[in-house]
Amino acid sequence: MIISSNLGVKLVVPTAASKLSQNAPLVNYALNGLERCWLPEHRRWSHIYHLDGRSSPNESVPSSDVFYTLNVLLGMSRVAEIPDGIDIPEIFRRNVLQLTKLPVRRYAFGMALWSAAELALEIPDPVKSELRAILADEGQWKSFRAQDLGMLLTGVVAQARAGEKEWWHYARPLYRFLTDRFHSESGLFFDAPFGLRRRFSSFATQTYLSIACYQYGEFAGEASALVMADTCVRNLMALQGPQGEWPWFFDASSGCVVDFYEVYSVHQYGMAPALLEWAERFGQRQSRDALIKGFNWVLGHNQLGRTMLVPELSLSLRSQVRKGELATKAPRVLRAVKNAWLSNGERLIDGANVELRLECRSYELGWILWSFGRRTDLPELTHNAVFRGA
Repeated sequence: MIISSNLGVKLVVPTAASKLSQNAPLVNYALNGLERCWLPEHRRWSHIYHLDGRSSPNESVPSSDVFYTLNVLLGMSRVAEIPDGIDIPEIFRRNVLQLTKLPVRRYAFGMALWSAAELALEIPDPVKSELRAILADEGQWKSFRAQDLGMLLTGVVAQARAGEKEWWHYARPLYRFLTDRFHSESGLFFDAPFGLRRRFSSFATQTYLSIACYQYGEFAGEASALVMADTCVRNLMALQGPQGEWPWFFDASSGCVVDFYEVYSVHQYGMAPALLEWAERFGQRQSRDALIKGFNWVLGHNQLGRTMLVPELSLSLRSQVRKGELATKAPRVLRAVKNAWLSNGERLIDGANVELRLECRSYELGWILWSFGRRTDLPELTHNAVFRGA
């Protein structure tokens, strides 16, 4: 069926996912959206699906496409019914082999470990060799960012849990490096082990390292890891905005927010729920309410009073950003440094000075699959009318 969206894009609406009865409507929504992001000639999902009305909305950046595709496949490991035509083993193998050919970040190798473990798939030998080189050379770790370390540790633990013990002997050194160089006395995590940039950390920093600590702590029986993760989550919930906004930028040294913006939809409906699922499992009672409040931000309980979903396309708008900062990070950097120097806790600004980033990225939909593919206890979210009618 051909439709015309309110963003001026004419598309063929995919119907396969909407008929998968074992999936929650939210999950089918994400699967339908991913159908639009699919690049058939490359057998992967795209870096960006632009929502500004251009005639060719999918933008490919191969190194990013490949990482996003592994992220999507991770999410699909939790989906009850996969649409016809998605050959997960073939897509995984084709894309994971690209990790040794493209200029990808180390965290992409961590995602390869994690997704392969969850999907019970074999990692090809060339990728294993590269992984061993990364993990064995502790001198390289000095250049790790938080996402590199978090995903590699999570991937190693996931492999060990799946019975692939080869990787387990790397887990304790990675965890020791995390505690020595990334843990701040504030309870938040640093973004890097050294340097001036270290103290300025993102919401993603906190998410990936906390999930890694939960994973490692549970599997290794390491209470200190669980305490670190729980402390970080408690601090994040205390800093959550009045309408559920998860702040983007922190000063990890002081534990303060140095910039709320951008507020990203993927944090609200995907990454925060993935983290808060762990927190709830380990007894953080407020985490469920924080998850729901954050998700409702996407449904319209936000500064702009508008949904961040594009139901006719089964996609979402990427973020709410300060006006004038769609194409530059310079003001945000200066603002963060100033607020950290003055020990200022940043607040939300007037909504009149906020605009939308009109794009959707495939990994964002992948996080929906991971965070809600198996959840049956939040029907107000997973079976919300907006997803049933999309």
